[in-house]
Amino acid sequence: MRFVGAWANRRMSRSTCIAVTGSSAKSTTTLLLSHILRGGANVETLASAIDVGDIVKSVARLRRSTQFYVVELSVGKKGHLKQIVGVVKPDVAIVTFIGLEHYKEYRSRENVAAEKGQLVEALPGSGLAVLNADDDLALAMRQRTAARAVTFGREPGADYRATAISSRYPECLSLDVSWKGHITPLQTRILGEHFWLPVTAAFATAVELGVPVETAQAMIASFEPIPDRCQPFATRAGPVFILDTWKAPWQTLGLAFDVVRHAKAKSRRIVLGMLSDYPGNPKARYRDAYRDARDAADQVIFVGDHAHRSMASQDDVASGRFVEGRSVKAVADLILEQAGPDDLILLKASRNLHLERIALAFDHEVRCWKDRCGLQISCFDCGLFEHPFEEHAGLRKSRKR
Repeated sequence: MRFVGAWANRRMSRSTCIAVTGSSAKSTTTLLLSHILRGGANVETLASAIDVGDIVKSVARLRRSTQFYVVELSVGKKGHLKQIVGVVKPDVAIVTFIGLEHYKEYRSRENVAAEKGQLVEALPGSGLAVLNADDDLALAMRQRTAARAVTFGREPGADYRATAISSRYPECLSLDVSWKGHITPLQTRILGEHFWLPVTAAFATAVELGVPVETAQAMIASFEPIPDRCQPFATRAGPVFILDTWKAPWQTLGLAFDVVRHAKAKSRRIVLGMLSDYPGNPKARYRDAYRDARDAADQVIFVGDHAHRSMASQDDVASGRFVEGRSVKAVADLILEQAGPDDLILLKASRNLHLERIALAFDHEVRCWKDRCGLQISCFDCGLFEHPFEEHAGLRKSRKR
């Protein structure tokens, strides 16, 4: 019944539906584009949806006054996307990047592309596909639709080409976008050169939808970084953290390391938790991750079930260049003891470890150190980190009264 209600509501809606998919950069693209469009229109947004039900509910509640509906679409299971696009009825499709998302389910980039390409196939002839020109599988999707296609990327042939990309902490991302004979400079509040992708994708889509360039520039410049995605977090009496604690796919791990590598900081640390979406033996992946992290930082700390897989040398262990953390609490205690105000510390892991507690411990008395609480939201959103985990259920019940 929920599908029927959502299906009916979408078909009565006059809003333009913009659906964003890809193996990374989906949430930033979705939220940034929504922010740009709000400079002159009524917009509804759904990002980081956990399952199909969240999307169905969102479509069912879509208001008649909404001009743009921007929704992020993931592909947890085969067949889900085809089911979803029938409900959201996309007018615009953005494909950010094809990687090994959900490796256990898809096993190859080609299989991921076959699934995500169903979004592009669902476009009407009057629709628009916005595709990554640097990604062969994303670019090939223009053959799967009768809709108009525009491309973005760093390649010379891209319709919207990103150039002069620069971000070196504490300086935020800036870039130029060359398009249709124009060169538009963009300044952001986002940290990390790799965010050129969602910024360029959002800018290209906004311009194609008729947003004035000046409006797009101003809205991009005012967009705040998304929590837990390379988010700078300054503590009152200690170091600056970069919180990248939403997910840690092996394929894009180096992008976060590069933020630390190129930073202007007196001391650099990387805390690395559990990785995801990798083929083969985890031993080799964590070994390679340690080597890359060591090259970018003065100290590397592993924590989690695979912390013992770094294969760090005896010299690195003896000197403190590498530390194997027994728990998130143990790592927090170590950093509280050692870190100073000039330190930059990257916290990188899948969200089940909640490494953000390490940063929170500098300004708060964190009392929840449960290894795995089961919640898929950050400790900031939970808000109960100053209470022992055993008290959380009762506190949530009292909130609802």
